[in-house]
Amino acid sequence: MSRLIAAVCLSLFAAAAFAAGPTCTDRADEKKLHGAARTSFIKKCEKDNAASCEAAAAEKKLHGAAKTSFVKKCMREAPAKAD
Repeated sequence: MSRLIAAVCLSLFAAAAFAAGPTCTDRADEKKLHGAARTSFIKKCEKDNAASCEAAAAEKKLHGAAKTSFVKKCMREAPAKAD
């Protein structure tokens, strides 16, 4: 029984990872970017994601540790924005 529960929990986490969408690195790979162009693209993509997460935290009126935690989770789960 415990193996079944563990398998269900594991599948839920895997499904959440696939549902999140492409990351900034995935998008750079799709565009076949290399070197400085890749680095620049990933930095800009992550900066854009951070800005949207910060805006969402401000919209929810979060401060201190709650804001930090929310932004970290948001950044982990945020898919890369389309160009």
